[in-house]
Amino acid sequence: MSAGNAYDVLSRIRANRTTPQPSGELCEMCAEPIADEHRHVVNVEGRQLMCVCRACYLLFTDRQATLRYRAVPDRYLTFPDFALDRRRWEAMQIPVGLAFFFRNSYLDRTVAFYPGPAGATESELDLEAWEELRDADPRVGLLADDTEALLVRVPPDGSAPCDSAVCHLLPIDACYEFVGRLRMLWRGFDGGQDAYQYMDEFFETLANRSRVVTK
Repeated sequence: MSAGNAYDVLSRIRANRTTPQPSGELCEMCAEPIADEHRHVVNVEGRQLMCVCRACYLLFTDRQATLRYRAVPDRYLTFPDFALDRRRWEAMQIPVGLAFFFRNSYLDRTVAFYPGPAGATESELDLEAWEELRDADPRVGLLADDTEALLVRVPPDGSAPCDSAVCHLLPIDACYEFVGRLRMLWRGFDGGQDAYQYMDEFFETLANRSRVVTK
């Protein structure tokens, strides 16, 4: 669907709203009521998530179209034997052992965020190191622009080889929800016991939900 057609449909949906709407959460595009469990789209330029109804969500599912908004898919993948060694991780200059990466099509580059007491903090990603990782592990190329993230967790320095890093591909909204929860639990520089317990539980859930993709 073209961008023009998508906005025409959205305009008709808004024009057809003639009855009073019940209280509760509303679609941020057409103002229709939505359930607690609903889908999201990404405002590509603003890097913002928007809560939407199913009808509006379906307007923005075409990955090939040039759209201001993109629907967040619902796929979970895991990459065993991920090609991330200690040298590559250190080159990315992530100060903690956890980060997520996604490609921002508006900026035309991959960005990296890591959790902390202030929430998701953007890191100055070494793009050369990222491209080297991408070349070493083609599964990185499965990541959909703007709407999916690679969530990577590496063992503490000295406790295990960095090539035992865990990597999952997941929807960007699930990633932000995870980091938001971590923010509430985070204590000190490294997060503390409660944060680590939550991370363990979250990654266990991901492992059970994700489809395995081998090299």
